[in-house]
Amino acid sequence: MTELLSTKKNLAELMKVIKGAEVHGDTSITITGIALDSRQIIPGDIYVCIPGFSLDGHDFAESAIKAGARALVVERYLPLDVPQLKVEDTRKIVGYLAAELYNYPSQQLTLVGVTGTNGKTTVTHLVEEIARHGGKKTGIIGTLGTKIADKELPGQHTTPESTDIQKVLHEMVQGGVEMAVMEVSSHALDLGRVNGCEFESAIFTNLSQDHLDYHKDMDEYLKAKALLFSGMDKNGEKQLAVINADDPACDYLKKVTPCSIVTYAIDSKADFKAKNIHLSDKGVEFEISFKEKSAKVFYRTPGKFSVYNAMAAFAWGIMSGYAEDEVIGALESIRGVPGRFESVWGGQPFLVIVDYAHTPDGLENVLSTAREFTNGKLYTVFGCGGDRDKKKRPLMAEAASRWSDYLIVTSDNPRTEDPHSIIQDILPGINEVDYTVIEDRRSAINHACKTAAAGDTIVIAGKGHEDYQIIGKTKIHFDDREEVRKALRGIGYVEK
Repeated sequence: MTELLSTKKNLAELMKVIKGAEVHGDTSITITGIALDSRQIIPGDIYVCIPGFSLDGHDFAESAIKAGARALVVERYLPLDVPQLKVEDTRKIVGYLAAELYNYPSQQLTLVGVTGTNGKTTVTHLVEEIARHGGKKTGIIGTLGTKIADKELPGQHTTPESTDIQKVLHEMVQGGVEMAVMEVSSHALDLGRVNGCEFESAIFTNLSQDHLDYHKDMDEYLKAKALLFSGMDKNGEKQLAVINADDPACDYLKKVTPCSIVTYAIDSKADFKAKNIHLSDKGVEFEISFKEKSAKVFYRTPGKFSVYNAMAAFAWGIMSGYAEDEVIGALESIRGVPGRFESVWGGQPFLVIVDYAHTPDGLENVLSTAREFTNGKLYTVFGCGGDRDKKKRPLMAEAASRWSDYLIVTSDNPRTEDPHSIIQDILPGINEVDYTVIEDRRSAINHACKTAAAGDTIVIAGKGHEDYQIIGKTKIHFDDREEVRKALRGIGYVEK
């Protein structure tokens, strides 16, 4: 795969993209690839030494050279006999180097970025479906992995490292992809992972509390998200920003965005406005008013949040030149996104929903939706991830308490934290609702399935599409959907 993706550039050509860079050594040497990890070096690569949160890439430069690296990008010169390019911040320039090496693939296709706390994955898939309905060959980069036309690859991060992004975009160009859509996280923006990408459109879904283990506060979190929009200044009016006008962040994003702006909303004044909304367990049906016109839309995932997701994609589609019937047809055809309000059936007389909701706002959206069509009791199984924002743990419990009849507090991905300590951080937020603590997630799911009766709903939140659990530093196979089916079979239900 690397042979296919690599292009040849000499060091002098790569230097062109970095202002103020110094160099020691022969700049005529040929570079055929770029790597941030010394263990992934292929002979001919340039190795970028990045000081990390726990390790410093400079300490592994010698190993990279032994593996075949022909040059280094450093923040300080090292006593090693290879050409070295010295810059102020290696992390911030690596995306530009990779873009140059792979001939700026984002300029050779239409690139759409989607950011926000919740809804990124769903909106990327809706946008991709609209483009496919419009006859485009498409690609996706995001939480569920990478899709290049019909080829699917697993993913590790919401937004991959900058070198991986440019490699993937290059492969998309080689494969004839015309339009790619990417989930863009606040971490990726702050760390410069999308540097070197030129977005034709950017979509903002919403902003609510998350990642405050990384960002100092909500203002810093918003500023990180806004980097996607403030950086869209290559083509001015030719670029498009699609922004949720019902979110308080809208005004700030409009101020920092130099390109054309279009807004969507349910409650606020907007260019695309939803009305006559009908919510049911089958999905959402509503009208959109836009450009002195009106269109009826049906989207199969229930909930008010689904109206926002569909609106964002609809607004993007219309403003990007797709025909109204193509946009509506795409939204009506998609049957859901894995792990996003996904129903799991195994012959049981109650509903089981698996969802990725891992923020207070996301959990509230899912549970308020489930509450609307639950005739019996609403059971919620949830936990919080370890080594992440501790402040949101009691807030998750508060959100769950507002809508549930019974809570089962369990482990999510505890990582290197003690699962018991995480749960103790959650419990103070529980208000006036019955609950139990079952630390083992499999046992928690079994308990919910054994307890629920006809007409009840179980929501299992936090992991959604994930097929693993991280305990300590070990990743073990664990899929909430599989566990539900096993639990249902174990108590005698058979899917017909």
